[in-house]
Amino acid sequence: MKSELNTPGAPFNRREFLKTGAAVAGGLVVSRVPGAQAMASRNDGDTAIRIGLVGCGGRGTGAAFQALATSQDVKLVAMADAFRDRLDESYDNLVHPQDETDENKRVASRVDVPEEHKFTGFDGYLQVLPLVDVVLLVTPPAFRPMHFEAAIEAGKHVFMEKPVATDAPGIRKVLEVAQKAKEKQLNVVVGLQRHYQNVYTEWVDRIHDGAIGDVVLGRVYWNSGGVWVRPRQPQWNEMEYQMRNWYYFTWLCGDHIVEQHIHNIDVGNWVKHGPPVRAQGQGGRQVRTGPDTGQIFDHHFVEFEYADGSRMMSQCRHMPDCMNRVSEAFHGTAGSAPEPGTLLGPDGATIWKHRGKDDPNPYQVEHDELFAAIAAGRYAFADAERGAEATMTSILGRMATYSGRVVEWDEALNSQVSLMPERFAWDAAPPVLPDAHGAYPVPVPGVSVVV
Repeated sequence: MKSELNTPGAPFNRREFLKTGAAVAGGLVVSRVPGAQAMASRNDGDTAIRIGLVGCGGRGTGAAFQALATSQDVKLVAMADAFRDRLDESYDNLVHPQDETDENKRVASRVDVPEEHKFTGFDGYLQVLPLVDVVLLVTPPAFRPMHFEAAIEAGKHVFMEKPVATDAPGIRKVLEVAQKAKEKQLNVVVGLQRHYQNVYTEWVDRIHDGAIGDVVLGRVYWNSGGVWVRPRQPQWNEMEYQMRNWYYFTWLCGDHIVEQHIHNIDVGNWVKHGPPVRAQGQGGRQVRTGPDTGQIFDHHFVEFEYADGSRMMSQCRHMPDCMNRVSEAFHGTAGSAPEPGTLLGPDGATIWKHRGKDDPNPYQVEHDELFAAIAAGRYAFADAERGAEATMTSILGRMATYSGRVVEWDEALNSQVSLMPERFAWDAAPPVLPDAHGAYPVPVPGVSVVV
C-alpha cells in the first residue's frame, strides 16, 4: 500500500516523514542486488564496479578518490561537470597527484576515463549514467533532485553529497525518488559522514540509552571564517558567473546554514529521533556587503522546537577573526554531553570518554561500506530520507531567518516556493539578477516571503 508521501497531490507532513525515517533507521535490508549479476556478466569480461563522477570540484574530486581507495575492484570510467576546466583539473589531480604515495598511485591506476567519456554542460550527467554501475553526485546542491531522479531511473547505485536540495519542492522530489530506490533495491549513501564516524555513533548510542536522561536542550555550531570567492571575468555571462560562484546564491547553495551547518543540525535530529516541529530565528549580512558575495547571509541563529517541547539552539557564522566552533552539545535531565565523545553526570564528573586513537576517516568509511555492499550484491543503504530530513530542517531554519517569523515544519515542507530557474542552460536567466549597481536581492526579515 502506498503511503501518503507517495500519493500525488497529498500534502507532506511530519508524521509521515517520521514513519519513513523510522523505516530507514531500523530497516537496513540485506538482499541480493540485481546489478551485481550485471557486473559479472558483461560481454567484455570486466567485473570491476564502474564509477561515474558528476561534479568535479574539490569535494567531487575527494569523493572520487575515496571511492577509488576502497578495497573493492573499482574504476572511474566517466566524468561530467558544467565546466571543462574543472573537469580537467579534477582528472589531473587524480591521475597525477602531488604526493606519489602508494595509495595515491593505486588510486591513479584505477582512473580509466577516455576522452569520449568526459562530458560538460548542464546535461553531461545523462551521458555518464549509461556507462556506470555507481554514480557520485557532487555538483552544487540545486541539481541533486534532478540528478538523483535520473540515476535511480537508470538503475544506478548512488553516493550523493549533502544537502540533497535547496528548496521544499526539491525535498519532495528526493523523497519520491527515494521510494523508487528502495523498490529497485539500489544502495544510496548521503555524505552526512558523522553517521559513519565512531566518536558520533558511540556517543549518540549512549545518549539514546539514557546516559544523560531526557535531552531537553541541544546546541549546534558551524562558526568559521567563510569560503572562497571567484572574481567575475569579462567573458562570463550571468549564468556562468553564478554557477562558478554557486556558494553565494541561495538557489544553488541553499545558504551556508543549509550547505555546511546541515552537519550539526543533522546530529541534533539524530539525537532527538526526528525533525523539529517549528523554528524561529534571525540573521543577516554583516561582512558580506558587496556584490561579490551574492545574496546569502553571513550569520544565522535559529531556535528549533521539537515535539516534546525541547529546543535546539543553532548558530552558524562566516566571519574572519571571530570565535570558531564546529561542534554539537546536548543537555539532559541527568547530565550533559558537552562535545562529541564526552558524557558528564549531573555533578559534572566524566562518565564516558571516547578513545579516538586510530579511528578511521569517516569520509573513507562511508565509501568503504557502500562499495563493500555493492560488491557483495547486498542492498544495505537507504540514506536518502535521512539526507532529506536534515536538509529540510536546515531549509526550515533558513526560512525562519529570512522571514523573521515562526515557521511550522509542515508549512515549510509543503511550500510551493521554487528557487529554480525555468530552465538550465547557459543562455537562460538565473532566478536572481543584479541591479544597476551589481547588487543582488537580499532577504529582508519581516518583509520577504520565503515559504
